[in-house]
Amino acid sequence: MASVFYPARHGGRGDTARYLSVEEAELLLKGLKRDASFPAARLASVRTNARTGARPAPGKHPLVVLSPGFSLHRATLTTLAEELASHGYVVALLDHAYESFGTAFTGPAGRRTLTCVACGIVEDAPTDAGEKRRLARAARDRAADISFTVDRLTGAGRDARSGTGDRSARWAALIDVRRIGAAGHSLGGNAAAVAAGTDRRIRAAANLDGTFFASVPRTGLGRPTLMLGTRKDHTPHAADTTWPRTWQRLHGWKRWLTVTGSGHFTFIDLPILGGQAGVTDPGAPLSGKRSGEITTRYVTAFFDRQLRALPRPLLDGPSPENPEVDFHAP
Repeated sequence: MASVFYPARHGGRGDTARYLSVEEAELLLKGLKRDASFPAARLASVRTNARTGARPAPGKHPLVVLSPGFSLHRATLTTLAEELASHGYVVALLDHAYESFGTAFTGPAGRRTLTCVACGIVEDAPTDAGEKRRLARAARDRAADISFTVDRLTGAGRDARSGTGDRSARWAALIDVRRIGAAGHSLGGNAAAVAAGTDRRIRAAANLDGTFFASVPRTGLGRPTLMLGTRKDHTPHAADTTWPRTWQRLHGWKRWLTVTGSGHFTFIDLPILGGQAGVTDPGAPLSGKRSGEITTRYVTAFFDRQLRALPRPLLDGPSPENPEVDFHAP
């Protein structure tokens, strides 16, 4: 399942898109163990800034594919998707089948909701090493999903005679196939980096606080890579040794940034929505507003630099406007 955001012409009159259905909101809150303290109807009442059926802006645009954290709905990356679209990107926001607490699919056979079957498979691993192997496989499967999405949106393999893939032809007209990137949160970030190594069309990848359960393939080590994570878990001497190991293997343009006061969910919508509702996480004191600003600024700057060749001094080193962000070069 994918939601596509894109630059639109001025003057559109479509309705603003909803964030989640009530059923999806219920399943997400239950999975996060927040269902007793936050009503699903309140979350489901959130509307995005995007409008359905908006007329695309003319021209060819860079494409960024976004993959959410394991068990999380694709909607949790909506803020980043909208920000990128507002800067001229087509953005495909993915759900991976059976890997979220709940995602509604609508097709020719009707509507059905898939839940996180993969969660039980990972949790049932007999050892910690076994769990990590299963997550590594999931990351590689997600990388294949990212490539499949690029195929569909760019019209790759479309058979004009049979009409197969005609629904994706309208997206192909909007996308510059020479400028494609991938990013994701948690396991989705690992998948984005793997996809850059398995699909030569993906020219840059951003990992938002994701452990590298699956190693980046050798062919992807020269791709521009942004690693943006928590100060607690992803400084050079933190417990997650996959970050320094991956950093040493990367030989292309790269940045390793950590954010003071952040938590694992800092890089997605949850702290933004929580802040607006007056709900905070004591373990991640960075405000929802700053969480959203830092994530969107640095990720957008990264893709601007790598896919559009625009100068972005924000990525050159620490800045007084963003004192929470540290640069690492171990």
